[in-house]
Amino acid sequence: MAKKILVIQTAFIGDVVLATAMLEKLHAFYPDAQIDFLVRKGNEGLLKNHPFARVLTWNKKQHKFLNLFRTWISIVRSRYDIVITIQRYAATGLLAGLSFARKRIGFNKNPLSFLFTDSIPHSFESGLHEVERNDKLIENITEGKRFLPKLYPESADSNTAAYKTSAYICLAPASVWFTKQFPVSKWIELVDQLPGDIVIYLLGGREDAELCQTIESGSQHKSIIDLSGKLNFLESISLMRDARMNYVNDSAPMHFASSVNAPVCVVYCSTVPAFGYGPLSENSHIVEIDQPLYCRPCGLHGHRKCPEDHFRCAVDIRIEQLLAPLRSESIAHKAQA
Repeated sequence: MAKKILVIQTAFIGDVVLATAMLEKLHAFYPDAQIDFLVRKGNEGLLKNHPFARVLTWNKKQHKFLNLFRTWISIVRSRYDIVITIQRYAATGLLAGLSFARKRIGFNKNPLSFLFTDSIPHSFESGLHEVERNDKLIENITEGKRFLPKLYPESADSNTAAYKTSAYICLAPASVWFTKQFPVSKWIELVDQLPGDIVIYLLGGREDAELCQTIESGSQHKSIIDLSGKLNFLESISLMRDARMNYVNDSAPMHFASSVNAPVCVVYCSTVPAFGYGPLSENSHIVEIDQPLYCRPCGLHGHRKCPEDHFRCAVDIRIEQLLAPLRSESIAHKAQA
């Protein structure tokens, strides 16, 4: 019986959210085990007040390799029974492979997979969601159904209560990658066609403030409020959970919605849901160009600019496609009333 388990996912925010599905399943099968979760410094706020996972951090921005060495020493001293690395990179392969844990689990595409006791095949062509791909890592130490990602924003509910006094929609317009981000002019067009009696909250980090301000100032909607840089991760998730709809790109806020089963409409530009990173909420909608495009998808991730210089995968999306899910929800709501 495992007493101490470490899960390693030091990639980006969305990857951390998806990895929480593994935490949920491990806890279900090993309820008495200590479960630690190693993330990159800056992402630990996602797991504040998590009920059963202890969060560890690796500072990758300052003295990256010195801090990697310190993290490895800490892992060795902790004497884990099981160490699982979700990532396919050498640094985290080293942390798991040289952890001296009884079981050292990772994907076979990790360059240090020869150090693992369990090397699991990985493929983007399998048709699996990322949560299902990750679940393959623990098939031999668990069993049964797939668990979903889960975060716990209840600790932030009191901080967002004032924003929830009337019906509202959340819109997270930014993405790290240009070709994964719906154009600002299209976001403004959407906002101007949303119901005038509903509040619209713009969500994002401090780095997204200029984009959100452009949308706010360019829109004619009478109830649009820019909250970029004003909420932390869990506060944003708390707000999204109770929204009538959440409009997002193929980016971290989509996974935020999945983590609390919030309604979501995801705009896919250069990427496609078939990569396995789609929404998992029960009430989820995917919007993408409704005709084949010779250059799409143009890569697993996004690009700094459209390789073909036309960005048709975004500009040819019709605003009606984004409005349809909200209208169908309104019809269903009136029918129930």
